[in-house]
Amino acid sequence: MSEKKVKLGNLTLGGEKIYIQSMLNVPASDISGSVEQAKRLEQAGCEIIRAAVPTPADAQLIYALKNNVSIPVVADIHFDYKAAIEAANAGADKIRINPGNIGGEENVKAVADICNQKGIPIRIGVNSGSVEKELLAKYGMTPQALCESISRHIELLNRFDFDDIVLSVKSSDVRLTIASYRYIHERFPYPLHLGVTEAGTTRMGIIKSSAGIGSLLCDGIGDTIRVSLTADPVEEIYAAKDILRAVGLGEGIEIISCPTCGRTQIDLISLANEVEQRTRDIKKNLKVAVMGCAVNGPGEARHADVGIAGGKGEGILFAKGEIIRKLPENELVNALMEEIEKLM
Repeated sequence: MSEKKVKLGNLTLGGEKIYIQSMLNVPASDISGSVEQAKRLEQAGCEIIRAAVPTPADAQLIYALKNNVSIPVVADIHFDYKAAIEAANAGADKIRINPGNIGGEENVKAVADICNQKGIPIRIGVNSGSVEKELLAKYGMTPQALCESISRHIELLNRFDFDDIVLSVKSSDVRLTIASYRYIHERFPYPLHLGVTEAGTTRMGIIKSSAGIGSLLCDGIGDTIRVSLTADPVEEIYAAKDILRAVGLGEGIEIISCPTCGRTQIDLISLANEVEQRTRDIKKNLKVAVMGCAVNGPGEARHADVGIAGGKGEGILFAKGEIIRKLPENELVNALMEEIEKLM
C-alpha cells in the first residue's frame, strides 16, 4: 500500500483495495468495436480500462467509452502531448505517459496543467525497453536504472506543481520486475500499478504474472494490477481475479481440489473444471472443495465451506468436513451448486 492516495474517477488508489485493470486491443479508430470490448471487460470484472490514444483525433474514443461504461477510463499516450490534452478534455480519468517521450518541457507542462485543472492523475510508465541510454550505460539493466528514470520523470512533473502520480516499472523479466518494484516502493510514496510486461501467451503469461505480481502483493506492494497476455483481454481479468484470490486479497470462490491419484474412481478432472466454470462469476467469498476420495476427502478439506468427494461412480456432499448426503456421480455438481446458493 502506498503512502499517498490518488483519486481515479470514483476510485481511491493507495487504499485497502487492489484494482484490476486491462487494456483494449481494438484499434482506436474502431469505436464500436472498442466500446463492445470495454463492455465485455466491465462485465467480466475489470475495474479500470486503458485505451491507446495515438493521435489527438483518437480522443473521440474516450468520449465514447465514458458514455458506455461506468468504470474509470485511462488514456495511454506515447509521443503526442496534444493527444493527452484532447483525452483530458474528452473526460479521461487518468493519463498514462512517459514524460520523456512527449517532447520538450513545455509539452510536459501543458499536460500537467490540463490534468491539474481537471483533477486527472498521471501514471508514469517506465518499462525496461524505455530506459534512457545513459542510465543503461551507468547501471546496466537494473532496478537502479529504472528507478532513476522514474525519478527524473517525477521531478519533471513536480516542477510544474503536479503530484497526483501513479508509477509502474515493468519488465518481461520476472526477477527484474519484482526487484524494481521493491526498489521504488522503498523510495517513493506514490501508488504502484503492477504488471509483468510482454508476459506472453495465456499459459506462460499467467505463470509469469502470477510469480511477479503475486510476490509483490504478498509483500504488501501494489495498488492496481494488470495481467498482460497475448490473448483476449477478458482472459486478463479472470487471471487477475485468480491471482488476487490466491494471495487472499480477492473476492469470490476459491476452489480446493486434489491432484488425483490411483485411488480416484470418478472423473475428478472434469468435475473440478465444471465447478470452476460454474462458480467463476460468483463474488461471495467461499472455499469449495472437489476431492477424489470419499474416505479422506472431507477430512483433508475440512476447512472448506462446502465440497464434494468421489467414490466409485458416486460421491458425497459435505460441509466443513461433515457429510451431508451420498449422491450418484452425475448429480454431484448440481447438488454442490444448490448448497453454494444456500450460502450466498
